[in-house]
Amino acid sequence: MNFKSYLLIALCLSAQSQITAQNVPEESLEEVVVTDSRFKLKRENSGKTVIKISQQEIENNQGRTISELINTKSGIEINGSRSNAGQNLGVYVRGGRNRQVLVLIDGIQVNDPSQISGGYDFRLLNLNQIESIEIIKGASSTLYGSGAATAVVNIFTKAANAKKISAVFSSSLGTNQTESDQNYNIADFVNSVAVSGTLNKFTYRAAFNNQFSDGLSAAISDTNEKDAFSKYGIDLYLVYKFSSAFSLNFYGNHTDSKSDIDGFDLNFNLVDTADEFNSSQSRVGLSSQFKYNKGSLNLNAAFSEYDRAFVSNFPSLYTSKNLMFDVYNKYVFDDTFYTIIGLNVIENDATFANDETFSVTDPYANFVYVSDFGFHMNAGLRLNNHNAYGSHFIYNLNPSFTLKSNAGYTKFFGSYSTSFITPSLSHLYGDFGANPNLQPEENLTIEAGIEFKLNSNFRVSGLFFTREEKNTVLWINGGYLNAADELNAKGVELELNATPIEKLSIEANYTFVEYKEALARRIPRHKANVQFGYEVSNTTFTSLSYQYTHERFENSFVPLLESFSVLNFYISHTALKSKVTFFGGLDNILNESYEDVPGYSTKGRNVRLGFNLTL
Repeated sequence: MNFKSYLLIALCLSAQSQITAQNVPEESLEEVVVTDSRFKLKRENSGKTVIKISQQEIENNQGRTISELINTKSGIEINGSRSNAGQNLGVYVRGGRNRQVLVLIDGIQVNDPSQISGGYDFRLLNLNQIESIEIIKGASSTLYGSGAATAVVNIFTKAANAKKISAVFSSSLGTNQTESDQNYNIADFVNSVAVSGTLNKFTYRAAFNNQFSDGLSAAISDTNEKDAFSKYGIDLYLVYKFSSAFSLNFYGNHTDSKSDIDGFDLNFNLVDTADEFNSSQSRVGLSSQFKYNKGSLNLNAAFSEYDRAFVSNFPSLYTSKNLMFDVYNKYVFDDTFYTIIGLNVIENDATFANDETFSVTDPYANFVYVSDFGFHMNAGLRLNNHNAYGSHFIYNLNPSFTLKSNAGYTKFFGSYSTSFITPSLSHLYGDFGANPNLQPEENLTIEAGIEFKLNSNFRVSGLFFTREEKNTVLWINGGYLNAADELNAKGVELELNATPIEKLSIEANYTFVEYKEALARRIPRHKANVQFGYEVSNTTFTSLSYQYTHERFENSFVPLLESFSVLNFYISHTALKSKVTFFGGLDNILNESYEDVPGYSTKGRNVRLGFNLTL
């Protein structure tokens, strides 16, 4: 760890020591979380340390991507988020990989079944489309299915405006350059427009967004050949409220993207090439809710289609479809006992040499008990019924105990959760290294922690986790195989949110992950984030953020990727009665040189300016 790392961490610790109970009276509402139980529960009654990215935090990070924002949270590393815009993203949570992280958009699963990783491409969604994000780490498979082994990322999009018609325009431009090529040419453009409104019982929202990025080569090279990335997306949301008890939601979206990528020559050397990656995604769905006395009947259904094409010396074309159906009944017996009973049906189809299909039919149940003396329990069970792998029973026990005080609370919590992850269709039938004899992965996650809150000024939490994994699917000698040995990951996560003085906010976190080195590819052993935010006035906000990423193991040819630190600055100003907001950012202020993915470029010092206009 270098001097800059020590300095910033010291500043954080110093700030912590200054926090007192009498700084600012509590004015904010009780924080409510949803994702860990599907019920709106006070944070103090949840048995998890849920990471909630609020609308305010999103507004204070305008111009950044979803992956950049999520990458600042504890326990998470997103490789490629600091690279060329067309770079594939690797999402690692507690040593787990993309396909062990389930992504939901408005409660709908959006993971791509044709990808080896089975993950969702965060590049397809703009941050200004999002109302809030909740992240739950640890196994949540009983409530959300087999992909939720290490985390669930639940993204809530913006709702329609209460006016008959309202429009929001957003635009930003910036540089896109490496540490060694500081030319400050404008090379990155992001634009969006959204129109929404409410007409009696009918609400609507339509949005369009596009991005064009150039100026940065995907692969590190002497020529720095520019690799462009372009994307456009359209979204439509329609809601009709038949009565106070029944509503029907329809949505549809389509996204196209094109990436100039660098690949391998005929001798398998990474070089500047004229390769391309083209992606198209379409999704339609509906959701409905019928409320009755003490409960509600809920339905989510969606159909998604994905087309991906690689244009290179090794061309490939992938088409996949996904059908999801989730119906569940929520019932509240009283203020202490909440239940969910549901059925989740998923069918994944992907085309390789032949059409291949997986289907699952999972009945599940979840129970939440909230006592008036501090003890709480979140428990669930699910029966995975897979057409190829048969039936597997998984369960979750998540107790917690809260000691309340006049100023806040102290919460002790733990969990014991199992999960079941089938190999992807690409693992079994894909073009490279497929193995139809692979067995499903099985996970056991145990965690224990404590959370302390003092008014709205101070919250700190810490937890220990351990995860045991059997039958891990690995790439070995040119093909996919199940690991012979059980793999273990363990670690510690610390989080701090504080307001030591009026208008000054501090958010800090630290993650330690210990994993078998030969398998801990691109996973930092230590990672820390610190952000200082300051409200200069009622209309002006500034922040200074710092991220330290420890050295990471890559492979026997590239044993270690060196540690690095990144320092960022952000400022925003609201004018014209809050109708327009101007924002700007300076990323990687110290122009740090580092590698995120071996052989591929990363961003040096970059500048971004933009505005949001509401009519």
